[in-house]
Amino acid sequence: MTAYPPEPWHLGGSLLVSAFLVPVRDLPALPTGRRPLVIGGRAVVGAAFVNYVPGGALQYDELLVAVPTVGAGGLRVTIPQIWVDSPASQAGGRELWGIPKQLASFARVDDGGRVRTAMTDARGAVASIRASYGLPLLPGMRQLALPILQHESGRRILSHNRVVGRIVGLRATWTFDPGGPLAWLAGRRPLFNVAIRDASIIFGMDVKRS
Repeated sequence: MTAYPPEPWHLGGSLLVSAFLVPVRDLPALPTGRRPLVIGGRAVVGAAFVNYVPGGALQYDELLVAVPTVGAGGLRVTIPQIWVDSPASQAGGRELWGIPKQLASFARVDDGGRVRTAMTDARGAVASIRASYGLPLLPGMRQLALPILQHESGRRILSHNRVVGRIVGLRATWTFDPGGPLAWLAGRRPLFNVAIRDASIIFGMDVKRS
């Protein structure tokens, strides 16, 4: 068994986040009883490259797809697809919170103003982003709640998490391989992009398992 830190995980890093509008029929499976958040007849889907830096519980890169859902208890977020380059993160994410992390390889270049990240799995290219940071969108450090609901192997797990960071504008171009696991996002343009810089992330503060 791969060792991993106990919950909660205290992590630091930066997030490159984009929101897309996708036909509901194209979505991956969601937990029973949940409905996707819809705008203009299309579901909201988030995609993010995350770089976790030294000093936290773990250091690694991550690509995730997140679907906001509504239902009993209010707004929740489900992560149907996610990749990391850390075996410890993969094991902990799956066993603690039911997040279906898979292993992949990342190549990242960040010169302080522009960043490029690409991810590949055993079959080849999956996704990449070319982005440049903009001006602050809100003053100071901001706190965002991130309640994640997963339904994995018969377990229903709700983890309450928090992200604190500087929210800045982002110009971003995504590429999703049309033959890869994120082909359902290929060719779509983001509704908006945002970066969260100098972020502190607490994952798994209050977890309910059933």
